[in-house]
Formats: sequence, C-alpha cells, structure tokens
Amino acid sequence: MATSSSWFFWAALSACFAALTAILAKLGIQGVDSDFATLFRTVIIVFVLAAFVSLAGKWTDPRLLSPRKVLFLSLSALATGASWVCYFRALQVGAASQVAPVDKFSLVLVAVFAYAFLGERPSWREWLGIGLVAVGVVVIALAGKRATGA
Repeated sequence: MATSSSWFFWAALSACFAALTAILAKLGIQGVDSDFATLFRTVIIVFVLAAFVSLAGKWTDPRLLSPRKVLFLSLSALATGASWVCYFRALQVGAASQVAPVDKFSLVLVAVFAYAFLGERPSWREWLGIGLVAVGVVVIALAGKRATGA
C-alpha cells in the first residue's frame, strides 16, 4: 500500500502514463471508431488489472464490499467510462496537444468538487495554481478555435 509520503511519486507516474495515453491513443485511433477503440482499450485494461490483482495477492471477494462502496465505485466507473468515450472522440477529431490539456481541466473541477463535497480546503497558493491551469486551458481552447477557424 502506498504511504502518504509517496503520493507525489504515484501522481507524477500517473501523469506520465496519461501523457503516453494521449499519444498512443491518437496513433491507434486513426481509422477506428472511437467507441470501439474505447471498448478495446477497456478490455485490455480489465485483463491486465485482473492479472495484476491476482498475482499481487490482492483479490478480495467483491460481495464483502458495503453497499455504499459499491455505489460510489460503480458511479466512479460510469464517470470513467463517460470520460474515456468523450476523450477518444475528442482525440479522433482534435490534436492531442489541444485535447489532453483541455481534458486536464478536470484538475480545476476536482478542486471545486473536493471543496464543495469533501470539505477540502486548498491554500491560496494551491488555488493560484488551479487558477493558472484554468487560464491555460482557456488559452489553449481559444488558440485551437482560431487555428481551426471555428
């Protein structure tokens, strides 16, 4: 299990894999329906994660999960699936260098939702960084509209 001091390492690794996801998906989605590509990718993820959980000895009987955990994990899965479908459609028609940063507007939304629903209170410096991300997304989105003539 990750310790509280290792969060940054895992978050940075996640960012690296997310960046690779955009590039590899953009290469793989050419000439493929985006919904089918999302399904194909999801099936691969299911097999890899099932093997990983099994080999790591972390398999647990899902029937032991509380109804609340099942509800929130299920809602999280549905949100993830919707995000992936939208992301792959955006990648199919847009430049990866524009789609991925706009997708990261989720960072701003996570901060707002965590404030509203989880009681998290970022410092003013964290809010400044979150605001800069929001401004960056707007700049990229507006630059993309001008480049495409939209």
